[in-house]
This record gives sequence, structure tokens and C-alpha cells, in this order.
Amino acid sequence: MDKRMKAKIVRDALQMALCRRKMPRGVMVHSDRGSQYCSKQYKALVAKHDLTPSMSGKGNCYDNACAESFFHTLKVEMVHGESFTTREDMRRAIFEYIEVDYNRSIRHSANGYISPMAFERKMVA
Repeated sequence: MDKRMKAKIVRDALQMALCRRKMPRGVMVHSDRGSQYCSKQYKALVAKHDLTPSMSGKGNCYDNACAESFFHTLKVEMVHGESFTTREDMRRAIFEYIEVDYNRSIRHSANGYISPMAFERKMVA
């Protein structure tokens, strides 16, 4: 998270995810159509690691239901109605929600109704 949505932040996040997962190849990466995901540098990183980008079609949020569902869940269950004292407090709370709650326990229909972490383990095995 940063004060502005620049291409560098999404490249850094993708690089971190790749490193944490021992540089997988051929996996799908979901995103929206934000300019940071359309940048030459981001596209180059996706291509370098043989990833498959998944973006919604222009004006059609249903094309990328996985990403849209995640952000809806994050906003409704974590952010909506909360009051954060600092940006760092918000960053910490969102990180904890994603890494502890969402990835480990939220079941998603696109994953066969298992959590993202369980799905990842199943696909790696």
C-alpha cells in the first residue's frame, strides 16, 4: 500500500509473491484494468515469469470475477465502517486480513469451494 497507485507498487507486490512461492511459472495473475497493471514494466515481469494475466474486459467487471469478488469481500468484511488512526494501522490490518483470514479460511467457488491457501497447496502437490 502506498499513497499513490503507481506501477512500481504492483510490480513489487508481484515480485514479492513470486519470491514467497519459489518463482512459480504458468500461474494466472488476476488484476483490474488499472494503468499500473497495463504498464510496460508490469507486463514484462508477467511475461518474464511465464504468468497468465487475467484482466476484466473494459467496462465489464464480470470478466474477472475472482479479483472483483476478493476486493468486494475485503471492502465489506474488513474496511467498511472501520476507522484507522494511521496509514500503517490500515496497512497492518489489511495484511493480517488477507494473510491470516482470507487466504486461510475464505472459500471461493472458483477454487472448488476451498480456501486460496488450500487450493495453492493442492495445485503444487
